[in-house]
Amino acid sequence: MIEVNKLRKSYGDFLAVKEATFSARPATVFGLLGPNGAGKSTTINCISGLLKPTAGTVTVSGFNMASDAVRAKASLGIVPQELAIYDDLSASDNLSYWGAAYGLRGSKLKERVTHVLDRIGLTDRAGDLPKTYSGGMKRRLNFGCGLVHEPKVLLLDEPTVGVDPQSRERLFDLVGEEKAKGTCVLYTTHYMEEAERFCDELAIMDHGEIIAAGTIGELRAQVGEKDIIQLSGTFDVASMQKVIHQMNADVLVLNDNSVMIAITEGAANLQTFLNGVGSTGATIRDTRLSEPNLESLFLKLTGKDLRA
Repeated sequence: MIEVNKLRKSYGDFLAVKEATFSARPATVFGLLGPNGAGKSTTINCISGLLKPTAGTVTVSGFNMASDAVRAKASLGIVPQELAIYDDLSASDNLSYWGAAYGLRGSKLKERVTHVLDRIGLTDRAGDLPKTYSGGMKRRLNFGCGLVHEPKVLLLDEPTVGVDPQSRERLFDLVGEEKAKGTCVLYTTHYMEEAERFCDELAIMDHGEIIAAGTIGELRAQVGEKDIIQLSGTFDVASMQKVIHQMNADVLVLNDNSVMIAITEGAANLQTFLNGVGSTGATIRDTRLSEPNLESLFLKLTGKDLRA
């Protein structure tokens, strides 16, 4: 449903997206995971046609977004990171507006508005203006506006940012329902736990590049069974190299202020490692142990936290 091939987007000398290539299939959730500023929103804006790529191609439902944009966009539903709702229109009127924009009319439009209001849990507030809503309710309405025309491809750009736990779970349910219907869902997030929860396939982005891609299982396999131990403080690099070698660990980061290693059975070996570090005269200010997951893969690939 979505084919992205060697996508590039630059702003002057700044290259926001660098040769991104991936595809997303029907009835799956494809995730773009990465920290803020990684290029996720730029990528999704190129896919939606809001931005023109500098190079590369984007195909949606078999139609090229550059040469056949009208037909490509016809199958798209977009839930942007910034709210795309009108505060001076009721929830019902917001949904009607976006449904009509995609060609719905008459009884079909009314039917879809009623159905979506129920799905997003706003039936009892259908006539109220969004300015009277909580942040989570606004996010749900924003989501509903992307669903009203029953798109085959749904683009979700950080849909849970700033929402309360109840609304977050409601949005998760909606994502699952869309997948079950056969919709191709493209989901951007910087929350590792969201990606692990329901993404079937995933591309991890950093500084505009896709640094890893595959199923959740394939990506976890890249981490292996090794845990990540991070230390901050003051260290002698030469002495630390000897300690790490004795622990049979892999060095991910090693400098005067930071140490990061990948090690088998990190919890069992943590005290031994700390004793060795202490013997070098190092000062340890903070210690962190991470089990193998997508965040530890990001640490392994980039040397920094996912949310950094």
